[in-house]
Parts: sequence; C-alpha cells; structure tokens
Amino acid sequence: MTAKGSGKTAWSIPVRRDDVPDTGLHLDLAADAASRAAVATLAGVREIARLEASFDVTRQGSGLRVAGEVRASVGQTCVVTLEPIASEINEPVDLVFRPPGATVHASDAAHDLDPAAEDEPELLVDGTADLGAAATEFLLLAIDPYPRKPGVIFEAPASGDAGAHPFAALEALKKKPGSG
Repeated sequence: MTAKGSGKTAWSIPVRRDDVPDTGLHLDLAADAASRAAVATLAGVREIARLEASFDVTRQGSGLRVAGEVRASVGQTCVVTLEPIASEINEPVDLVFRPPGATVHASDAAHDLDPAAEDEPELLVDGTADLGAAATEFLLLAIDPYPRKPGVIFEAPASGDAGAHPFAALEALKKKPGSG
C-alpha cells in the first residue's frame, strides 16, 4: 500500500518470517502522526486520530499466518449535513502470507470452488510480510465511504413545479402540434 506516486508505504512494519519464533509472536502496533497523516491522505478522510493493530503472527509452512484486529478513530465528513464526525473502526484480520511460487496443497485447491473459502494468500517479499501495509488495507476497506451522523436522514428538496423533472422539456416538445 503506497502513497500516491511516492513509491513509499504509508505505514510499514516489516516482519521477516525467519524472525518469528516457533512459538509465534504477538505485536501491538501504533502508527505515528506521520503515518496516520499518510494513511488519511490515502483514504481520502480528514484525519486518522488513532491507528493501532494487534497481531498474532505464527509460522505456517513456508509462510506466515497473521490474525488480530485493526482499530482506528477516523475523522470524516457527514455526507448529509457536511459536519465533521468521528468513526470508530474495529476490523478483524486473518491473513496468510506465502512466498512466491509456494506449492498449494491439494486440500487448499478444493477451496478454489468454495465461495466461503479464505482469500488468496498475500505474498512474502524477500521473506518479509509488511504488517503496516496489511493493517492499512484492512482499514481502507472498513471505512464507510458515505458516513452519516447518527439519526440523520437525507430528504430531497421539494420541487414547487410538478413538471420539473428530467424529461419535462422532451415531454413539452412531444405535445407541440406539428412536432413529430
């Protein structure tokens, strides 16, 4: 997950597979202000006041399994009132990272036909999983693109002219004598 045109990851926490002990690894992560600002720009929101993740990382074959949660406080704008609002995100994460070209077991191939099967594995890059980039992706998917303040309902403005609809001009042409 890179910031537009920069080639730099907005929030990067690389974890090498070889650095994960056989017993696994628990990580509690918190993005700094610069990373939160970069992710907010990427997400197109006013601000991200808090961005945290808790992950349990375990070895799985030649790859890694990452399970946990991404939590964030996102400053957005209500699409109805245009007032600032804060959205709280708590998004579960369950990912598998495999090295490029890793063999897939026959039992995994059966999941290809199952719509409820897990997503395709992410790729380890040089034996490394970027947990900050993974957390950013899950956050971006969890952000409501059309946030509303609680209890706010959109009401279309009332039109004073009953004939004021998108095709009123065409209807008027149709009714003119000699046209047609």
